[in-house]
Amino acid sequence: MNLNTRSPQTGRIKIALFIAAVLIVIPIMVYTHNLVVELQKKQRETAALFARSLEYIANSTPSAGTDYTFIFDEIIGAIDFPVILTNADDTEISTTKNITLDSTFSPEKRQTILFEMIREMDRENKPILVTYQDSLVLSKVHYGESPLIVRLRWLPFIEISIAALFILVGYIGFSYIKRNEQSNIWVGMARETAHQLGTPLTSMMGWIELLKHQAADAPKVLETVSEFEHDARRLTKVADRFSKIGSKPDLKEEDITALIRRSIVYFERRIPQMGKKVSITIDAADGVTARVNSELFEWVVENLIKNALDAMEEGKGSIAFTITKERKRTVIDVKDTGKGIDASYHKDIFRPGFSTKKRGWGLGLSLSKRIIETYHRGKLSVLRSAVGEGTTFRIILH
Repeated sequence: MNLNTRSPQTGRIKIALFIAAVLIVIPIMVYTHNLVVELQKKQRETAALFARSLEYIANSTPSAGTDYTFIFDEIIGAIDFPVILTNADDTEISTTKNITLDSTFSPEKRQTILFEMIREMDRENKPILVTYQDSLVLSKVHYGESPLIVRLRWLPFIEISIAALFILVGYIGFSYIKRNEQSNIWVGMARETAHQLGTPLTSMMGWIELLKHQAADAPKVLETVSEFEHDARRLTKVADRFSKIGSKPDLKEEDITALIRRSIVYFERRIPQMGKKVSITIDAADGVTARVNSELFEWVVENLIKNALDAMEEGKGSIAFTITKERKRTVIDVKDTGKGIDASYHKDIFRPGFSTKKRGWGLGLSLSKRIIETYHRGKLSVLRSAVGEGTTFRIILH
């Protein structure tokens, strides 16, 4: 499979969700902005009307028949936003409306808070002057935003958060369904493989026993049959591993060093047949154990060794296992001197179907990660890798 082959489905879903979010967010923001602008305009008109009303009262000549009820009831009474009326130079506060302060505050503290509110109001809205005969400034009307406008300003953020939450839940739900589908495919494929291998392997073992009986007097033939039997048992072991996929793993406290050495011995016998000169070493303290399923764990080790061997295109190099115990964790580093992996592909290498080999299936590392993380509740990751410098995989077992 080509190195650039990537599954486009997840990318398309992310783009679709992003477009959906934009289509939801932009209309909400535009509508709310226009609504706030309209309300601010009406609020300013009301504040200006209040100022003109005060001018009217100041400029009119009081008489016995003068009635200001309309001004106080219909104009001032209709104001639903905070208002502070000060003198011309903002040194004294005449009155306030729609502002509530703690009654326990001292007069000095109340004045301090009100003047701070005036500064905030003036940053939001320019104060409106109340003049006498259009020349002398009598007072200033400072006003802020009504509770409705304040709530409307928060509305887009609330709706965006809700939309984002729904999108996130949808994406998580889709990912969960996708993982379940992949899991079912893995399990079905693995069990079908084990089933298909089972019958011919049983037959093969029978033929091996027959050959051993017939070649009892031919040592060289027996030696060949013995190797044949070893490989047949190896295939039986592989089939048994496949049959364990999807089942509840039987974890036991095992000597990790011994399990890895067993896999190393197997490959050391076959590396020369591959035409390679690769040394495999292990550096471990005595008695390092962890709860694992020996069959599945050995499978992971073998996959990592195979991956390292495939990465050594020149046919020579080394593979080094380092096993350490960190508190309750067992840490296994597998370092090779292969061609290395570009940093942009560190996450992709565990994706099913991803392979740097033309005829690779891209299942080995994906299966290994599944075995370690799903069945053993551990972690398999690329610790470090660079093109031309080799790769180090890390297994963490709890």
